[in-house]
Amino acid sequence: MEKFSQFRDKGSGVSPFIPTTTPASALWSIVHVFIFLFRLPFFLSYVGFYFFFLHHLPLPVFLRKLLLWGVMGIPGIWWLDLQLDGVKRGSLSQQPASRVPHPHSVIAANFTSPIDALYLAAVFDPIFTLGYPGTRKVRHVGLLRAMWAALSGSQLTTSPASPAGLTDLRALLERYPDRVIAVFPECATTNGKGILPLSPSMLAVPTNVTIFPVSMRYTPPDITTPVPGAWTSFLWKLLSRPTHCIRIRIAEGMYNTSLATNGVGVAAHHEIPTATTSEIPGGDEMTTAEERRMLNRVAEALARLGRAKRVGLSIQDKTAFVQAWGRK
Repeated sequence: MEKFSQFRDKGSGVSPFIPTTTPASALWSIVHVFIFLFRLPFFLSYVGFYFFFLHHLPLPVFLRKLLLWGVMGIPGIWWLDLQLDGVKRGSLSQQPASRVPHPHSVIAANFTSPIDALYLAAVFDPIFTLGYPGTRKVRHVGLLRAMWAALSGSQLTTSPASPAGLTDLRALLERYPDRVIAVFPECATTNGKGILPLSPSMLAVPTNVTIFPVSMRYTPPDITTPVPGAWTSFLWKLLSRPTHCIRIRIAEGMYNTSLATNGVGVAAHHEIPTATTSEIPGGDEMTTAEERRMLNRVAEALARLGRAKRVGLSIQDKTAFVQAWGRK
């Protein structure tokens, strides 16, 4: 992959956009074919029936979560390794409800696969949003569109084409006070080895709302989707392996201290003359030093929990990589 060395982060040496592959012997390849062919009709039928029919019914939350666990169960996503940052194993049940994402809080999750949104929906039933690197505005989307974004070329957009339908996290928290709000602040998928610069969307979160960085890693890691459009490859890797494991790490809650430092009115209107856009490649909104520190805290937590490196590659870099990968 030396021809893609220009898309390797200069500081860490990480290549976050190259798809991950897991080698298999000839015998196991034959087994994978049989597993794939057996699961494919069940998976497509179940997913189609749920998203085109059941998803639109006013089902109880517990039933909707149960059905989503069925979506994950067919491809063999059985083992979930959940751990809270700073909490000893075996003592999760003793932790208060405020220690995990709860209604009127925000999940800041890493973005690697369509399974990210599926898992969050099956556990927390959040309101999903899609952000852009150049604005604090987000787009409120449903579960299917949040999953679709992980393999869609729309993630290569640095700013929304139209302001119609855009909102911010503060408005969503006010509109849905009894729901968790989920945001993927990297705005584009990676292979899980790097954390991209975060969008400024979380700067709109009020100071009294808890932000939980949530890291999700997969074993095998090849169901990550850093290259948009690779649906066939994703389905093959998802359905052909006997089991998949998700390693979930939830950091301690943190708060948007930039609003408390700068003043809510000032921060909301971006009228600080000493601001800069250095932490938001391709961004067009101004950020203060305290706002950058707040975004850095979230990014550091995601990197530490996921055993990944923070990288300086932008959406423009990923767009160039996808073009080069397509020519390959």
